[in-house]
Amino acid sequence: MAIPKFKPLANTSEKTKKFLKPLLIGVGALLLGAFGLEASNTDFDLGKLFSGSTLEESKVARDDSGNILYDKEGNVVTDVTKGKKASDYNCDDFTTQPEAQKFFQKMGGVSKDIYRLDGNKDGQACEALPQTKK
Repeated sequence: MAIPKFKPLANTSEKTKKFLKPLLIGVGALLLGAFGLEASNTDFDLGKLFSGSTLEESKVARDDSGNILYDKEGNVVTDVTKGKKASDYNCDDFTTQPEAQKFFQKMGGVSKDIYRLDGNKDGQACEALPQTKK
């Protein structure tokens, strides 16, 4: 049994076919590019790209396991020397309790405290740290 043609497309004008063919090729290329980025575990900061940064400057830093690197405020950093995995942080990495609290909240709070910043699970991270810098 022969596979029938997709009738709406088969019955369209040549002008429509000339428009759809490059469009479908472009969509296919875009999907292949997205798959390639996913397969290679590569991400880019689009905000930096659109502001004029190079691809290398916009590349999001990852460790050997593919984890995105973070700074102390929970922001993704693109310079490996400035950041580390968020799960590598503990209370000794912060100078004040509000600084630790900001990171704790940004990373998910009590429900996602894989960093063990809130030992008694009361919602307050690193309670032994001072409230202000000395």
